[in-house]
Amino acid sequence: MIVKYPEVLQTLIAGNARYLEARTNPGDVSPARRLETARNGQRPYAIVIACADSRVVPESIFSAGLGELFVIRVAGNVIGDTQLGSIQYAAGHLGTKTVVVLGHTQCGAVGAAMAGGAEGYIGFLTREIAEAIGDERDDLRASARNAAYSAARIREALRDDHECPADSLDILSAVYHIDTGAVDWAD
Repeated sequence: MIVKYPEVLQTLIAGNARYLEARTNPGDVSPARRLETARNGQRPYAIVIACADSRVVPESIFSAGLGELFVIRVAGNVIGDTQLGSIQYAAGHLGTKTVVVLGHTQCGAVGAAMAGGAEGYIGFLTREIAEAIGDERDDLRASARNAAYSAARIREALRDDHECPADSLDILSAVYHIDTGAVDWAD
C-alpha cells in the first residue's frame, strides 16, 4: 500500500495495537481536552467511515480522543451524497487528508445483502452492498470488498473536486474483526 501520509496510517495502526491490549479507551476525553477543542476547534488526523453497528466504535478501535477522528457512521459503510459532503467538509475545511472506510466482520447489512437484500429503506443499503460484493459469500471477503468499493466510490466522486481532489488524499479501506479487535488494512 502506497500512502501520501504514512504518519497518519502509523498513528492508526499504533492506536489499534493499544486497543488490542486495553480495558478502557486511552484516548484523551478530559475536561482540559474538551475545553481546548471548544476554544480552538477540531483538527482530526483521519476521516473514518464506519458502520453504524454498535460494536464498531472507531474512537476506541484506534485509541483516539476528542477531536482526533472525524467519524461518519452509516449501516454497511455505504457512500452517498451526505457521506461525500461530510468527507468534503473534513478534508476541505478541517484539512484532514486521510480517509479510511472501515468495514467489519459479522456486518448485518453485508449479511442481508448476501442473503438477497431487504425491503424499504434498508433495501437501499443492501442494493449498494450487493453491487459491491457481487457473488461473494464469505463474510470477511464480502466485508473487505464492500469497504474497498466504498473507497473507490469516494476516489471517483472526489477525482476532480476543487476543494479536496482525491489525488491529494489517502483513501484507504480496512476491515475490523469484531471478535479480536484487530484491523486488517487493504493493500
